[in-house]
Amino acid sequence: MVEDDFSDATSEYGRRVGERLRAIRRQKRFSLQDVEAASDQEFKASVLGAYERGERAISVPRLERLATFYNVPIDQLLPRATTVGITPGAIDLTGRAGVTLDLTQLDSVAGPEGEMLARYLGMIQVQRQDFNGRVLTVRQDDLRAVACILGVNFEHAIDRLADLGLARVPSTS
Repeated sequence: MVEDDFSDATSEYGRRVGERLRAIRRQKRFSLQDVEAASDQEFKASVLGAYERGERAISVPRLERLATFYNVPIDQLLPRATTVGITPGAIDLTGRAGVTLDLTQLDSVAGPEGEMLARYLGMIQVQRQDFNGRVLTVRQDDLRAVACILGVNFEHAIDRLADLGLARVPSTS
């Protein structure tokens, strides 16, 4: 590989890192100025914007601090490798019944049940690259695993989640 090819590949990767940084920031519903203010000016809006545009490289320690600030695993700030013809997240799983969970209530579920549920739902968020932190729609297949974690039959999983204050059950009135 000649140096120009290396530079092109490096700048392309930097651009893709920037896209991930921007996507996570937007999922968190932060503006560049919000991040600057909330981080006590550790992440200046102008510098973060340069990272997101791929104009400036971010160091690994700084990337780690940004991941901590966003409360996401560090690998989620890095771009995904793509398989030929398949873009991550392009597989359509719509049409499967699910239930929307209120993740803001997850801390109120105590004990091993709460810990296992938090780990499992965190894994789903990582797989889907969905870090809004407020709600998560659990698909029918995921609900089977949730039922096991909660120690109930599949048919009672939504009721148990509602009892725990996690399921957003639509009103029937």
